[in-house]
Amino acid sequence: MMKSRSIAATLGMVVAAGLMLGGCSAPAASESGEKKLTFMFRGGEDEKKAYEKAVAQFEKDNSVDVDIIVTTADQYATKLKAAIAGKQVPDVFYIGPGDVQAYVQNGIVKDITEFVEKSDTIDLDNIWEYGIDSYRFDGKRVGEGAIYALPKDVGPFSFGYNKTMLEKAGVPLPDKDRPYTFDEFVAATKKLTADTNGDGQLDQWGTGLNVQWNLQPFVWSNGGDWLSEDRKKVTVDTPEFAEALQWFADLQNVHKVTPSVAEAQTLDTYQRWMKGEIGFFPIAPWDLSTYKKLGFEWDVIPYPAGKTGKTATWTGTLGIAVSEGTKYPAEAVKLVEYLTANKEAQQTLVDASIQIPNLKDMAETWAADTSAPPANKQEFLQIVKDYGRALPGGNTFNAEWYDELFTNIQPVLDGKQSAKDYLKEAQPRMQEFLDSANQQAGN
Repeated sequence: MMKSRSIAATLGMVVAAGLMLGGCSAPAASESGEKKLTFMFRGGEDEKKAYEKAVAQFEKDNSVDVDIIVTTADQYATKLKAAIAGKQVPDVFYIGPGDVQAYVQNGIVKDITEFVEKSDTIDLDNIWEYGIDSYRFDGKRVGEGAIYALPKDVGPFSFGYNKTMLEKAGVPLPDKDRPYTFDEFVAATKKLTADTNGDGQLDQWGTGLNVQWNLQPFVWSNGGDWLSEDRKKVTVDTPEFAEALQWFADLQNVHKVTPSVAEAQTLDTYQRWMKGEIGFFPIAPWDLSTYKKLGFEWDVIPYPAGKTGKTATWTGTLGIAVSEGTKYPAEAVKLVEYLTANKEAQQTLVDASIQIPNLKDMAETWAADTSAPPANKQEFLQIVKDYGRALPGGNTFNAEWYDELFTNIQPVLDGKQSAKDYLKEAQPRMQEFLDSANQQAGN
């Protein structure tokens, strides 16, 4: 989920090589004569175990044999591309919103609209609209039209705080219903940044954020954005965007409330958060199984808000798609429906603490349970229901234009270049990539 560069960007090269992308899938039947599917996904050990359990139940209930192919997040794109190039497309596999256009245009994924709309095992109205709409495509625009995948999950990217640290420092706990202003957040983080053992070196910081995954909430809440409404113009060269990026860089260079570059190289901010050395840090549902091990109390709150006064953030998602070349489309779609919307399967995944429920009614029950952290699970649901947005690069043919912003951004983060000057330089480069992506998409 945390990889921004779409694997779809390479599909054109695969097509150019003359490969039959939508053709062959995996072996059609097992030795016992059962229908056989392959399911390829990525994830850690907790996700692997949860899916093995869910798939085993599906096999038992449907007399279908499912071969599981699991990779790490870093390996998935490479291995899926190799499977596509080798004409061994899995019957069922993970897909990101940013891959939809290229996958459809190159005949890799099946239009499953008719299957799911006629299904008696799935209620589309009880699944988060954001999740379903992320895999719609009408030939021009992602988010509208036919359904090419169902959501494996939705991933609201929330903001967390170390409750134990704040209480020890005498900092009032943040209001779960009213976001900090930018100035209030800086003031709180300054109170948390400290040399706690008296050796003359900081060993505790107010925050520690990654620009690639945390800049978006601050830009949006400050009134800026990456794209125009028609997705044809890059809009990073605005005062609102520059102000948010400069504020982000100033957290380190002016306010000194984040680890320095050298300190981050010694131990990155994620590891420092895990050790209890960071006060405020992003939290998403896929973190929950790991965060069971944290040695401090924590909870989630809205992101600090810029000049609009309204909090903002993004919602990630992965989808589960069916190969155009599968020999068993009905069974493949049934597996997708099962993993997406079956209550028992969803409970298995939620119990593994790797996602929030896809089903709205189930999610409300889950969020009402405050016995396990975070207590404020409702914040996750608010993001999905009300104000979470797609990552900017996910709604275009590829994300090269979006990635370009981060390619040469380090001088801004180091305080060696102003955000305003950098964005003025970056916008034309980004626009060129966007124009190319739109041209490839036929827009």
